[in-house]
Amino acid sequence: MRFCPHRPPCGGCPRFAQRGIAPDARRALDDYARASNLPSLSVVDGPLYGFRVRARLAIRGRLNTPKLGLFLAGTHRVVHVPQCSIHHPLINRVAAVVRRALVEFKIPSYSERAHVGLARHLQVVVERASQRAQVVIVANGASVAPFEACFAAIRERLGDELHSLWFNSNQSGGNTVLGPDFQRWCGPESVVEHFGEAAVHYPPGAFGQSNLGVAGSIIDHIRARISPGARVAEFYAGVGAIGLSVLSRASRIVMNEIGPQSLRGLDLGIAGLGFEERAKVEVVRGSAEAAPVALLGADLVIVDPPRQGLDAPLLENLILSPPERLVYVSCGLGSFLRDAARLVGSNAFRVVELTAFNLFPFTEHVETVAWFERVP
Repeated sequence: MRFCPHRPPCGGCPRFAQRGIAPDARRALDDYARASNLPSLSVVDGPLYGFRVRARLAIRGRLNTPKLGLFLAGTHRVVHVPQCSIHHPLINRVAAVVRRALVEFKIPSYSERAHVGLARHLQVVVERASQRAQVVIVANGASVAPFEACFAAIRERLGDELHSLWFNSNQSGGNTVLGPDFQRWCGPESVVEHFGEAAVHYPPGAFGQSNLGVAGSIIDHIRARISPGARVAEFYAGVGAIGLSVLSRASRIVMNEIGPQSLRGLDLGIAGLGFEERAKVEVVRGSAEAAPVALLGADLVIVDPPRQGLDAPLLENLILSPPERLVYVSCGLGSFLRDAARLVGSNAFRVVELTAFNLFPFTEHVETVAWFERVP
């Protein structure tokens, strides 16, 4: 068993060094599979250490000894995690370089209680192909000016390991990590990842999975089960990691997304397609509940909602006009079981396949992929 120097007090990995998905999640999914007359649950695992290529670290503490890490459960006290074993090593290196620069150039850390201080959060995303880091400093201020010397030092010290460096202003008093506006200090506009033949773009404010190895397994799982020539609709499409990756098997795909930064990444991905592939794609912007037009003519619907599950109007539209097949990608087990009960209980669908993916090692969370077919 590995040793973690940050436990306790760090609670980021409550099941540290334990293999497989959480026992409670396993029991719940086994029970659901059994009740649905499905085969025994299949669980797909990935690497357990160094897998996290995306991290957000709070910056708190004193001027000469800032802490970069995670909040202690139930508090706003930060646990400094300089040697996190689930982070890609480059994330730990970036955090160390940023911490040193903050101290050297006397950038004060943020304090929630007083709503003062400048350095609020650090986001790091590692681009796997180049092994370079997209770095975002989130500030409690509107101007990058106080950080200019600090940014110059970070750029010099990371050198070829730096993908891009960004300033993000977040002067709100809440718990939101990122503000809406990003200023690029240097480097490309987006991190690019490849899933199958698709190039997928991640601007710094777009949603992305931190465990791309297992996320790629999910995409492969879905792509392999799509009938050639299928007409596809995808809701909560994000930057298009699933949709663009299955495009070669589809005759058309309509993708729905609401987040501005994710939509920007999706636009970049579509712009990089060839003419014929690009002609197969339509993007419907806005909330999933306001986009029933995306369902029209779809043989297959893909949904990958946030943890709270499907928007109620979308769920009702799926029941009223069920496609031939529905694949539900879920990061919230409770909401998935609730939505699945509604889909099946309506007699519109039956569940035909269930797979668990260990996307969040050492936690209580599990990613579930379920396939439904329309009831004749």
